[in-house]
Amino acid sequence: MLKIILVVVTVLLAIVLIAYIYYGGLSKVTVKEKIQGGEILVYEEVVGDYAQTGKYTDKVYYELLNNEGIETTKGFGIFYDNPQEVEKSKLRSEVGCIVEGLDSVQIADLAGKYKVRTYPQANYVTAEFPFKGHMSIMIGLMKVYSQIDKYIKEHGINDKGAIMEIYDVPNKKIIYRKEIIQ
Repeated sequence: MLKIILVVVTVLLAIVLIAYIYYGGLSKVTVKEKIQGGEILVYEEVVGDYAQTGKYTDKVYYELLNNEGIETTKGFGIFYDNPQEVEKSKLRSEVGCIVEGLDSVQIADLAGKYKVRTYPQANYVTAEFPFKGHMSIMIGLMKVYSQIDKYIKEHGINDKGAIMEIYDVPNKKIIYRKEIIQ
C-alpha cells in the first residue's frame, strides 16, 4: 500500500512540475522601462474580485465578434488597485480587447456602442512572459509581479500606478506594463 501511495505522489509531483515548466515557470523575466501604448481598447469597467475579469474579457470578445464582425487576438486587463491593500469587492479594473486595423469611422462607430479609448503612449516598466493558457497567467502573477516590484523599489519608482496585462495570443506572450507615476 505504501508503494502505491509513493508512486501516486511521485506521478502527481511529476505532472505538476511538467505543467509548471510548460506554462512558463522556468522562463527568465526581464524588466525594463520602455515607451509603449497607443492601442485602441474596447472594454468594460469592473469592480470586484480580479478573478472574475476573464468572463468580462470573453464577453467583450464575443460581442465584437458576433455583433460587429471584428475578431480580436489580444485581450487585456488594467488593474488599478493592489489586492493586498484593497478589499476584493472594491478592486477596480478595465478589461476587454484590443482592436487593430480599424479606421476612425469604425472606431467612432464602436465608441457609440461600447467603452472605447486609446491607451496612452508613455514610458512604462515592462516585462513579458510566455502565454500558453490560463495557468501562464497564474504563474506570471507570481513570477513577473515580484520582479516588477523589485525593479520599482531598486529604481525609486512610485508603486501606485496601474498595471496592464496584454494577452497577445498570436505571439504567445503576456505583456505587463506598470504605469510610472511621477
